Amino acid sequence: MAGLLDLYAQAGQSPWLDNLRRDWTRDGTLQSWIARGIRGVTSNPTIFAKGIQASDAYDEQLLAVPASTTTEEAYWELAVVDIQEACDLLLPIHQSSDGEDGFVSLEVSPYLARETQATVKAGLELVERIQRPNLMVKVPATIEGLEAIAELTAAGVCVNVTLIFSIDRYVAVMDAYLEGLRRRRAQGGDLSSIRSVASFFVSRIDSAVDARLEDVDHGRSAVAQARRAAQVHAERFASPLALELLASGGRVQRPLWASTSTKNPLFPDLLYVDSLVGPGSVNTLPDATALAFDDHGDCSPRIGDELEASLAWLDGLAAKGVDLELITETLEAEGLLSFQASFDELLAALEAKRNAG
Repeated sequence: MAGLLDLYAQAGQSPWLDNLRRDWTRDGTLQSWIARGIRGVTSNPTIFAKGIQASDAYDEQLLAVPASTTTEEAYWELAVVDIQEACDLLLPIHQSSDGEDGFVSLEVSPYLARETQATVKAGLELVERIQRPNLMVKVPATIEGLEAIAELTAAGVCVNVTLIFSIDRYVAVMDAYLEGLRRRRAQGGDLSSIRSVASFFVSRIDSAVDARLEDVDHGRSAVAQARRAAQVHAERFASPLALELLASGGRVQRPLWASTSTKNPLFPDLLYVDSLVGPGSVNTLPDATALAFDDHGDCSPRIGDELEASLAWLDGLAAKGVDLELITETLEAEGLLSFQASFDELLAALEAKRNAG
C-alpha cells in the first residue's frame, strides 16, 4: 500500500484536496494535509457554503463589512482572504515544482456560466484582487465558457476548467486552451508561466449510466470514459499545433480527475483513484477519499489498463439503451444548477449571519 506522498513521487500524479476552510488555513490543518502529500486545493460554491456555515472563523471579517456592501460582495471579500491564505501555504510547492503544482482554485460566480465576456471580466478581476501566482480561476466548460478559456489563457491567467463530462467537450476544452496559447504567442506574450488543468468529472457518469443498466454491469462506465479521455489527451497534445506551442514554452494542460469519491457503497472506496493513476495528471480528492488513499491506496499506474475493453464498453452502451451524449448534457446542466443552488444557500447563510450580528 502507498500514500499521498507516494502518488506523486512514484506515479507522477498530483493529489489535490477538494476542500477549503478558513479555520484550516489558520489552525494548521491545511499545513498538515500538505505534509501528508497534498499538492493543491480546489474549491467551489458548495465547499464555501459548508465551510462558512460550519465555522465562526468568518464572523469577525463579515461583521466588519460595511452595511452598504451587498451580501454577494461580502462573500467575495471572504473568499479572497481564504484563497490568499491557502495560496501562501502552498507557495513553496508551487515554487519547488517550477509552477506545476501548489495551486488553489476559485470559481467565478456560477451564474456567469452562460456569459462569455462576464466570465472573462470576473476571472481577470479575481486575479487582480488575489494577487497570487498560484491562483487558478475555475471556469465551467459550457459552450460559452470555451471562448472565455481561450481569452483568459491569452491574458496569462491560469485556468481550471470544470464540469467536463463528455469526450467531445473535453476535446473542445483542450482546443480552447491551445487557442489561448496561440493568441498569447501571437501577441508576444510569455507562455511558460501559464498552467491549466481540465477537470473531468468521473463518478457521476456511473451514477447516471448505472441507473439505466442491469446490476451486473454497474461501475464500469466512469473509469472507461476517463481512460478514453486520457487517450484523447495524449493525442491532442501530440498534434502539430500543440507541439509547436510546447516548443515555444507552453505547457501541457493536465487532466484532473474530479468527483472521485464513490457514490455507490457497493463499490471499492478508491475505485476512481486507484483506477486512474497515471503520470502528468491530477486527482482532486475530498477529505475522506484522501484519508482512504493515504491509508490503503495503490500507486500502480493503471490509467492505460484495459483500454480496448473500455472503448468497446463505451461503444456498446447505445445497444444497451444508454444515450451517453444525452447523459453528459444532463449532468452538465445539473452540475450548474447544483452550484447555483449552493451559491444561493451560501448567500442566504451570510445574510442571516449579517442580520444576527
